[in-house]
Amino acid sequence: MRTALLLLCVTIPARTARAQDASPYVPIAHWATPLAEHLIGRGRMVDPAPLSRPFRATDLLRALEAVDSTTVTGAEWASVRTMVRALSRHERGPSARLDLHAGIAAATHARRASLRELGTGHGDVSGGAALTLFFGPVVAVTHPYFDTRLKWDPDYQGKKDRVIAGRNAEAYLSAQWRFGEVFFGSLDRNWGPPALEGLLVSPSPYSYDHLGIAVGTPAGGLRLEGILTQLDDLADTSGIQNHRYFVAHRLNIRPPGRTMISLWEGTLLAGPDRQLEPWFANLFTLGLLAQYDQGSQPNNLLGVDIVTGVRRVTLFGSVMIDDLQIDDATAGDTEPPSYGLTLGARTALGPAAWTAYYTRVSNLAYRTGNVAETVMRRGVGLARNRSDYDQLTIRASLLPAPGSLLTPEITLIRQGEGDFRLPYPEVTAFDSTPAFLSGTVETTVRLAVGYQLSAGAWLLAGDAGAHLVTNYRNVSGDDRTKWVGRVGLTYRYKKETLVP
Repeated sequence: MRTALLLLCVTIPARTARAQDASPYVPIAHWATPLAEHLIGRGRMVDPAPLSRPFRATDLLRALEAVDSTTVTGAEWASVRTMVRALSRHERGPSARLDLHAGIAAATHARRASLRELGTGHGDVSGGAALTLFFGPVVAVTHPYFDTRLKWDPDYQGKKDRVIAGRNAEAYLSAQWRFGEVFFGSLDRNWGPPALEGLLVSPSPYSYDHLGIAVGTPAGGLRLEGILTQLDDLADTSGIQNHRYFVAHRLNIRPPGRTMISLWEGTLLAGPDRQLEPWFANLFTLGLLAQYDQGSQPNNLLGVDIVTGVRRVTLFGSVMIDDLQIDDATAGDTEPPSYGLTLGARTALGPAAWTAYYTRVSNLAYRTGNVAETVMRRGVGLARNRSDYDQLTIRASLLPAPGSLLTPEITLIRQGEGDFRLPYPEVTAFDSTPAFLSGTVETTVRLAVGYQLSAGAWLLAGDAGAHLVTNYRNVSGDDRTKWVGRVGLTYRYKKETLVP
């Protein structure tokens, strides 16, 4: 971490203030993100980062400023202008921006999203303050907040024995220049098609501290990116606590046209006295090769994401290989394959943007014989937060009036009894271990609509739907209809000033 801080202090002198000023990120949970996704889905705005979220504010502003007012509806143009006003800087030079928010909410469950609802529903209150400091090629962000919902969320493992629970949503320092970035801090990230969680890096876990390095142009032909972090200690099968580290590398290739390809690798290292070896942290090598060269044993995942355009349709897909056996099965190696995949498309039909995708994660994905190498943090998946399932989703987005967004959705999920938190099967059980959809399969049909209504400083957002469940929680014959939803009202205030 000392090295990370030293790297963050090294910057290239700016030639021009506008060209070299660092930009904060627009959080994935920010109210502007779904509006931007709608414009991208409609083909009215260029995607600044097709296989990455969150957006950098300057990249998003550049894309919004390029929107042609004659090709969008009146409501969409009003939303474009609202986002530009909200994200633009009004001061040049060293400056500070303060974004305050306070809100009330209610939900039938405790999780952030309703698709996999869990926990008891409550009425909640929240509030926070995001401070952004601009110093030329360096930007610093901190966003502490409180939310009583956190006490009940099974995915949140922070302090819960107080009346009010809180955390820091974003807290980072980022040094940026034309051909690279050095980042240290916490921020929700998603690698892959933005319609759903990535197969390696996703916002499923709450944001965690990590070092990030990028070399190349953000929207250009080549960009190499890497992140590394230390995870929570976890006991192995013998009960000994293991130190754990997660390293992810990817190479983004963007040839001329509407195609972008991302080749990536993830490495999870664990051991009782393990330190993060430099050959695994090396951005310019493969952890898979370092494993063989150094005689070291980690858990490696390989994958590719791709997005391309065919006329008015955008196609996207992802493949993750966790473990595919290539040895001779007659020698006793009958371990089921571990993998994940996604195929999808989005296009515009009339005033609506439509997205459809199918995704699957196999039974044994994200886990190995060494439980300490499970791809999770504090019991929550670093990528998908579940395995042994597939999902088909059709979703639309529509802006019927200025400041309003509707997102109707139909989803079918089949969930087997597999879970990456379970022990890995013994070799003798490989033959009887299904590769996909093990045991009694739970089937859920979700019929829902999301909504977001913005009026000045006020934001009303949430969703409502019905879950038609067969074999609830994998119990045969237990069929249920569950009404799920959430609603929240938030007040926002911002202030920007020069730093003396």
